[in-house]
Amino acid sequence: MAHGIDGEAAQGLERSCADSVTPGDRIVSAPVTTGIERIEAHFHGNAFDLHRHDTLAIGVTLSGVQRFHYRGAIQYSMPGQVIVLHPDEVHDGGAGTEDGLRYRILYLEPSLLLDCLDGAPLPFVRDAVVSDAALRGTLLSALLPLDEELDDLFVADFIAELAQHLGRHAGQKAKPMGKSAWRAAALARDYLEENAERPVRSDELEAITGLDRYALSRHFRATYSTSPHRFLLMRRLQRARRMIEVGEPLAEIAVGAGFSDQSHFNRHFKKAFGLTPGRWSMLVRGPSVAA
Repeated sequence: MAHGIDGEAAQGLERSCADSVTPGDRIVSAPVTTGIERIEAHFHGNAFDLHRHDTLAIGVTLSGVQRFHYRGAIQYSMPGQVIVLHPDEVHDGGAGTEDGLRYRILYLEPSLLLDCLDGAPLPFVRDAVVSDAALRGTLLSALLPLDEELDDLFVADFIAELAQHLGRHAGQKAKPMGKSAWRAAALARDYLEENAERPVRSDELEAITGLDRYALSRHFRATYSTSPHRFLLMRRLQRARRMIEVGEPLAEIAVGAGFSDQSHFNRHFKKAFGLTPGRWSMLVRGPSVAA
């Protein structure tokens, strides 16, 4: 995998760190996913000297002001805004105020996005700083669980959705969906429902539907208003609710419903239903059985 920060940039960062490190400044890296690097960065003052890398860098400013030079101008990103930096474009970066800066960003190999675009060129977003709640939500779906690996089915849908957002900002129109694409989405839905208790890989859906993973993700969302990954996740959560209702222990439900561990299960359950599995159990079965 090509690293999001190339050797020249890393050396610049190392020089900066060697000269002066402000307490609290740090970079937290996520587990490796092929073609995608994710980090959270905390900085005061200047963080990176001018550099360029061969990846698409897309991130969200979480707190503070992000200040950087890009394509001949000084850019400022406020909390909640999205930063889009294209490959081979020279830029630097750091905090724009004394309060410091916190952001999360991912570095995406262009080949992954190009595979999704079916021969179309890489979308070029001229604005380095974008205010777009939908794009921010898509990015945070990959950036918020920074301590987790991104599973294969999620990555396919994430890239397809990201490509749509970038294409929209670049002025590229989406292609209409035909009957064969609708049938493929239905086949994928049936397969996911039948195999919800185990991890399903994108190549399985490709074999079932005859579509590549990115086209399938686009067509699935257009048909069912959700992604294959989200559809599978919700089937597991529905199974978990049924297991809670019949009294199975919460500690055993996570594995039984197809989740990697109880923490993973708890987080997704609360995100989907607005309360924890324990709280759900108390509401449906009473407090004495919610242990």
